[in-house]
Amino acid sequence: MSNILITNALIYGEGEPVDVLLADGEIREIGAGLDRGDAEIVDAAGQILLPGFIDLHTHLREPGREDTETIESGSAAAALGGYTGVFAMANTSPVADTAVITDHVWRRGQEVGLVDVYPVGAVTVGLEGKQLAEMGTMAAGVGNVRMFSDDGHCVYDPLIMRRALEYSNSLGVLIAQHAEEPRLTKGAVAHEGPTAARLGLAGWPRAAEESIVARDALLARDAGARVHICHASTAGTVELVKWAKSQGISITAEVTPHHLLLDDSRLETYDAVNRVNPPLREASDVAALRQALADGVIDCVATDHAPHAEQDKCCEFAAARPGMLGLETALSIIVQTMVRPGLLDWRGVARVMSENPSRIVGLDDQGRPLEVGAPANLVLIDPDAEWEVRAKELASISDNTPYEAMTLPAKVTATFLRGRITSRDGVAAAPRGGDEVFAGGDRRVGNRGGP
Repeated sequence: MSNILITNALIYGEGEPVDVLLADGEIREIGAGLDRGDAEIVDAAGQILLPGFIDLHTHLREPGREDTETIESGSAAAALGGYTGVFAMANTSPVADTAVITDHVWRRGQEVGLVDVYPVGAVTVGLEGKQLAEMGTMAAGVGNVRMFSDDGHCVYDPLIMRRALEYSNSLGVLIAQHAEEPRLTKGAVAHEGPTAARLGLAGWPRAAEESIVARDALLARDAGARVHICHASTAGTVELVKWAKSQGISITAEVTPHHLLLDDSRLETYDAVNRVNPPLREASDVAALRQALADGVIDCVATDHAPHAEQDKCCEFAAARPGMLGLETALSIIVQTMVRPGLLDWRGVARVMSENPSRIVGLDDQGRPLEVGAPANLVLIDPDAEWEVRAKELASISDNTPYEAMTLPAKVTATFLRGRITSRDGVAAAPRGGDEVFAGGDRRVGNRGGP
């Protein structure tokens, strides 16, 4: 591996530009005017250098739906978005409820080599909520599963959830809950409020999320375990998480970029690209989520990157599959919603997109402070850039982005995984052992079921 010298970089966007030498997968030296030697030069030109981002909530669809995304295409999207680690959710086909599947996901991610793909194991067999999956076997496997979730489904039975939390405590792993009381959301497709009523869409009440958050906080308290709340979407959830933390309960929560930017007014067009689970809420919820992220009540940003095939989105709103792309646009949305309004500085961005996610799942080699000896998992950002989102130019196989034709601020210009460049200037590097790249809409890798 050749040495890389990043020149004229603003670490955390602060102070004067410095040079950063990467060697043997770590930060070897930081200072002004470092000797270039035979290192490959990456001129940051005053851009911002942060720890590589970690996404606790990604859907890569492999195995089973390689027509919508693969570990390879999703890894490219992640690298282009500044990510060095992503957690791949268990709702694949077959479900990742055994070590056979979780070990495969880990190995495949390492083969591609653009981002560390950490498998998420299912809490229950088949995501059916009836019988605990082989959590211990998955945790002890090659994939070293450290987070379990039935995401896409709620672990709604309180006894099953209590047992999962008890086992997680003894295994030293994390349970991440998709908070949705299913008896309150049967047939629901949109936030329960004036917009859904006017449009004739079945309403999804806030209480469906909040009741599970409250229940699981109490279960975690009694089990002495940790619980993580996926994709928080309501002001009430914010208050419940704040209360639980004040009681000493070990609870963390994530928020998606789309819940920080979009609200249910987007549904006026009935465009199914805006259908997501949990649904887009009201503007008051958006404001509460932004403030909670700034205040640390919500711990981190997670994309819930959810690729879907065209036939699953280009249909009647109620029949569409819920979910949106998110990996390549996440940073820009955080800059627009949090940095430009002054709610977060660049150290804050590092905290909610890298450091806190790494801490929550106990990663030793990700989300580390930028200092000599730290792993060279980094992202370089042009804060002054603006770019127009075009789905056909994204690395994902699917096209379901709600940001089509939007002009967004800030752009990832380079990503480094253990000192290797995995994306640069909008082009993802070739996977290990391969010669294909993802750029400019050239998404040739993966089975798309067509040209």
